[in-house]
Amino acid sequence: MSDYTTVYGSLNDFTPGGVDPINDDPKNYVFSNVFDVASRSQPYERVAVGKNLEYALEVVRAEGESPWYTAAHDEFALCMDGQVEIHLVKLDDPDAVVAPDSEGAHLVDGMPEGRKMGRIVLNRGHQALLPPGAAYRFSAESPGVLLMQTIFGPCTVERWAEICQSEPMKLD
Repeated sequence: MSDYTTVYGSLNDFTPGGVDPINDDPKNYVFSNVFDVASRSQPYERVAVGKNLEYALEVVRAEGESPWYTAAHDEFALCMDGQVEIHLVKLDDPDAVVAPDSEGAHLVDGMPEGRKMGRIVLNRGHQALLPPGAAYRFSAESPGVLLMQTIFGPCTVERWAEICQSEPMKLD
């Protein structure tokens, strides 16, 4: 039996991963490293790294303060590295900000109108639910990484050709 060691990466210390198919064609797989993607992204650019039908996993480089977002459905934010603060506002009229049948995250114009709901402080490994009918904004004093679970929408950036590896890595 082989020994396996789990190695935790970070934005400042990661090894790009790869695909090692045992008995299959590597063209059936793609791989992208969330820290590698975040290291090459602009702050708060929401880069898709996973896709299942209409659902998306987005990597977000958290740095400074984000614009305000909202969605007509639940979203989740998982902090993969650093510390990220989330500010939430319960929208007075959510349907006026984003259509109830819309998908994905949408930018909110300016400061959202509504009641402040509070804030959530995420450290590595912490997850937050971002509820429908609310607007949210991220802030991070130093660069961090979020993994978002959402639905493909207007804020989702697709760069598959740049971020995916589809051949086994060649080790030196």
